[in-house]
Amino acid sequence: MSGKVFFKVETMIAATELRLVLVTPETTLLDQSVSSLRFPLFDGQIGVLPGRAPLVGRLGTGTLKFDSSVGSQSYFVEGGFVQIKGSVVTLLTNKAVIAGEIDATKASADLEAALALKPTDEAGFAEKEQALSRARAMKNLGGRG
Repeated sequence: MSGKVFFKVETMIAATELRLVLVTPETTLLDQSVSSLRFPLFDGQIGVLPGRAPLVGRLGTGTLKFDSSVGSQSYFVEGGFVQIKGSVVTLLTNKAVIAGEIDATKASADLEAALALKPTDEAGFAEKEQALSRARAMKNLGGRG
């Protein structure tokens, strides 16, 4: 033996981008690279950066906001599921609307209608809560354009 020791050096390069895939029952709305994103889960908000551990979760109602090479964009999303696997973040949602397409006047009217609901049973209260959550999120996002 020559007494020489050889080391194998491996370098790991951290991911710098995520791939966001936004899918509704009708179509795939987005499939693009993003640097970060934030969206509602059923029990709160979550922010995602490259290198995030895998996740499967239930989406809530609110704002999906992400940063990409063309700037920051926002969408209204309503329920569904999210999967994070590697650098791919897939959101399967019942409804997604780009912020610029939200009619603030209609969102305000929807909020008033939701506030006027008079539930009489457990299902009615759940429906009112969902309608209020949806209308508030749409109104807040629609006001920003």
